[in-house]
Amino acid sequence: MPIGMAITIHIITIRRSTMNRRDFLKASGLALAAAATPGLVSNVFAGGNKVSLKIGYLPITDHLLMIAAEREQFKTVGVKPVKFSSWPEIAEALKAGAIDGAFLLAPIGLTLRQKGVPVKVVLLGHRNGSVITVKNSGEINRIEDLKGKTIAIPSPFSTHNILLRKALTEKHIDPARDLKIIDMAPPEMVNALATGRIHGYIVAEPFGAQAEAQKVGKVLTLSKDIWPNHICCVLNLRENVVASHPDAVQELVSGFIRTASFIEANPVQAAKGSTKILGQKPEIIERVLTSPRDRLSFLNLVPNRADFAATQEYMSKFGVAKNTVDLGSYLDARFAKKG
Repeated sequence: MPIGMAITIHIITIRRSTMNRRDFLKASGLALAAAATPGLVSNVFAGGNKVSLKIGYLPITDHLLMIAAEREQFKTVGVKPVKFSSWPEIAEALKAGAIDGAFLLAPIGLTLRQKGVPVKVVLLGHRNGSVITVKNSGEINRIEDLKGKTIAIPSPFSTHNILLRKALTEKHIDPARDLKIIDMAPPEMVNALATGRIHGYIVAEPFGAQAEAQKVGKVLTLSKDIWPNHICCVLNLRENVVASHPDAVQELVSGFIRTASFIEANPVQAAKGSTKILGQKPEIIERVLTSPRDRLSFLNLVPNRADFAATQEYMSKFGVAKNTVDLGSYLDARFAKKG
């Protein structure tokens, strides 16, 4: 579903428009796409020329690697973070060519690729990192208590949809009949829980930790306990970027990998340095990174066929997709392997 977009310089925040969404995307999205073509441009960060790449992300801890844009001293690539508020928005932007790459949920990336969007996966964004959060009462204390409730997910084409359905079916609960599953943008979920619009949600952090801090919700289950060490968000780059600027892509991926090591070794410092990118209180991010330490992991980020094959199997099992993607042509692990 096309979503309206508005552009600012450097970090770009997407806002909803009162005009018709399809018309707004046509008017503004095409302008974005025209401005997004990568190439040698005057570097705005230092002297000289660099390949300037717009990389989309959401303000979630799954995309904490984006702090590399501030931490790393890139020589051949200029990274411009582009912030979105929902998965449909970021997927539409990548599809339209308005951005050069994006951290996308694995099922969304697979779906775009299956539909012919020229993207490749070059790096995993993280492992684990999501939660089932429910209202802070004694009403829901186990997965079985979700029967008859309204639970929000960020997108039908999300790892969270798969995780929720996996948890439910393993407890012999029919996701289509025994509860109501609705779509909702991640930033809206905490308020929706607090105001009683939903009974719970499954989404990436920090929205579980945020609900805990505000005393409006409690974490029912960590995603690592539903599907241990699962993949979720992955870095998709447009094929023309990979083909035309392999050295810049290598430096980008290597910078993200160094940042992953920094986060793992220095979670408190990483949390303090996340404010500009994520817009959350550092103590919330610190909780996600430390309670427990494997609640969100930035280890083992090389894309591999087994992880994506498992994701595709679950997508088929739970009716998320009918067709599969040729993983050999979609995954490009050479940059992550080189580090």
